[in-house]
Amino acid sequence: MGTARHGRLIVERLIVDGYNLIFSDAHYASLARDDLDTARAQLVEDVAAYCRGEARGTVVFDGGGNPASDGTPHHIAGVTILFSRAGETADSVIEALAARARDRDERTVVVTSDADTQWTVMGRGVTRMSSSEFCDALRSETGDWKSDVSAEGRKGVLQERIAPDVRDALSRWARAGGAQIT
Repeated sequence: MGTARHGRLIVERLIVDGYNLIFSDAHYASLARDDLDTARAQLVEDVAAYCRGEARGTVVFDGGGNPASDGTPHHIAGVTILFSRAGETADSVIEALAARARDRDERTVVVTSDADTQWTVMGRGVTRMSSSEFCDALRSETGDWKSDVSAEGRKGVLQERIAPDVRDALSRWARAGGAQIT
């Protein structure tokens, strides 16, 4: 896999703090208020579009409060999705992924607005980007985000764009800790 050029950054690996981004951005938070599964699926699709097969994208969701969550990685649209294991935080998973990327000398961007995680991951090829910075970059690259479209209008368009099996799989993984797309 190659590298993706986003702004001035050349990225081999993108690691996204899923719920942190969803609940810190008005667009995703609006989707989550209506249906959290839709917000998760939209984020995964947006990360896939951002990476465009040029960088490895990983979205980490906090599954620590779910006793059935086993931390098994799943793959949708070229993006790895992880729900942290029961008793483990998404932040600790992100920090471990960033450390491994650092050890491999991969140019990595970690997207989170969690200050502690930002300070932990920075250095030796790992750059941090706030959730709002990432959303701004995503908006400028994709052009898909229109602030004048109502939440109802976005929901209708979104249902057409998100494959039902992707949405269902994310929902099952979030609730039961693991599922396979058939």
